[in-house]
Amino acid sequence: DFSVIVRRFVSAIKIACISDIHFGALEHMGQEWKHFLNSVIADPNLYLILGGDLINNNTRSSVGSPWDDRIRPREQKRLMVKALEPIKDRILCCVSGNHERRSQKDADDDPTYDIMAKLDIEDVYRQNVAFMKIQLGSEKAFEHRSNTAYTFAVTHGAGGGIYTGATVNRNERWGNVIDGVDCVIVGHTHKGTVSKPSKIVFD
Repeated sequence: DFSVIVRRFVSAIKIACISDIHFGALEHMGQEWKHFLNSVIADPNLYLILGGDLINNNTRSSVGSPWDDRIRPREQKRLMVKALEPIKDRILCCVSGNHERRSQKDADDDPTYDIMAKLDIEDVYRQNVAFMKIQLGSEKAFEHRSNTAYTFAVTHGAGGGIYTGATVNRNERWGNVIDGVDCVIVGHTHKGTVSKPSKIVFD
C-alpha cells in the first residue's frame, strides 16, 4: 500500500472518481453504468480513480446470498474486465472495497486484484489505500523539478451513518492523520459529497 503510484502528464487532465458500482447486484444501475463508460471512451482526456466495490460479490458468508445477484461472482469479474478493457490505460489507481473483502476473508482471494491483473495493470492496484502523485508539466519541467504535483490518498472506507455529515466528519478525521496529501478520496457510503478542510501546520 505504501508504494506510491506516480503518473506524469504534459497538460491538465480530468479525473472521475467512481466506486460502489456493485456490478451484478439487483440494484446495479446498468444503463447508467454503460452511459458512464461511453462518456469515458468519448473523452480521451478523462481518467479514472476506482474506489472499490466494482462488483457485488455476494458469498455464502456475506449478508446477501450469491443467489440474490443477477450474475454470479465469477461472471461479474469477467464482465467487469470486458467493460474496463477499452479504457484500462486511463485507470490511474484502484483499491478494493468491502464487497471484495468478502472473498479475501473467506478464501484469501481478491476479485479486484484479479480484474486488474487480467487487464495487465496490477501495478495501479492497492489492497487498502492507494497513495498517488500526479505530476504535470513538460519533460524540461521534470528535469528542473519545477513541475506541478498533486498527491492523493484513495481508499474505499468503512462504516455507515444515517447523516451525510457523520460520513464527512469520519473521512475528514481519517484524512487528518496523513500529512502531505492534497486530496483524500473515499467511497463506500453511496453519498456524493465534497469538503475542503484545512489545518494549521507549524513550519
